Amino acid sequence: MLFKKKRPWDTIPSSEITPESLYVDRRQFMGASMAFAAGAVVRPDSVGEAARRLGLHQDPEVGPVTYGENLREDLNTWEQVTTYNNFYEFGTRKQDPALYSGDFQPEPWTVEVTGAVKNAGTYSVEDLAPADRIEDRIYRLRCVEAWSMVIPWRGVALRDVISRLEPTADAKYVAFETAVRPSEMPGVRRPILDWPYREGLRIDEAANELTFLATGLYGRDDLPNQNGAPLRLVVPWKYGFKSIKSIVRISFVEEQPYTTWKASAPNEYGFYANVNPNVDHPRWSQARERLLPFGRRETDMFNGYTEMVEHMYRGMDLNRWY
Repeated sequence: MLFKKKRPWDTIPSSEITPESLYVDRRQFMGASMAFAAGAVVRPDSVGEAARRLGLHQDPEVGPVTYGENLREDLNTWEQVTTYNNFYEFGTRKQDPALYSGDFQPEPWTVEVTGAVKNAGTYSVEDLAPADRIEDRIYRLRCVEAWSMVIPWRGVALRDVISRLEPTADAKYVAFETAVRPSEMPGVRRPILDWPYREGLRIDEAANELTFLATGLYGRDDLPNQNGAPLRLVVPWKYGFKSIKSIVRISFVEEQPYTTWKASAPNEYGFYANVNPNVDHPRWSQARERLLPFGRRETDMFNGYTEMVEHMYRGMDLNRWY
């Protein structure tokens, strides 16, 4: 008998998944529980049955959630957790994205593809993430601020998109840009950062099996505005600021691209920004993290994805800040 090897996004225990109530108004699902079996996203119409079958209770109306051996905490409410988000285009406070992203219009949307690539052009989200390629993946999200979540994303592997775009041999990096819409994004009306927000990956990082373009979460097709609608990057072994939101431009370039946080504070934010518990941020430790809402845990090297990514950094000194 042949046994299929589990992929990295299928191996996170269901008990660690950040409950859906952190993203979706729990009043819409009163009396139901959300469960995730063997790393698969469960649709809303089956959550009650799945929760009963698995014996999982992840709704505040049902009871507390057990995480690990010693942590047992009641879930945060929708109001608490949806105000804990970094998206400076809507403001610098954690609650600002949820408060001020309501006027943001993610449809219609286009992404410009430029640079050293054969199929440059302007694409819709559906062009880049066609329905027949959409999949669900559960990933850890580790913020550089030392908090974390476990989130089930919906979208496409970036490597598949890159393959269809056909970069040339000159493409050594992939650069990304976020939308700048002052009438819809109040944060960009102030010089908080050098707008537009820009990020980048080495081409092998972008083509890694883990790297993901998310179009939805929790089994839903659309991202909430505050989470980067309609298209965001997810790079689970890097700190969260690398996972750029609301992407409007993808460029294939020869030189390491400009990135916003590295330019803003190069002594604190590097280009690579790999999760590393052995290298502290200049102002705080990275050895431990706050897993919302369950409690504290030790931070894993590469956020737990070492097997899939460490080969890309052989020969680099991982005990320094890049």
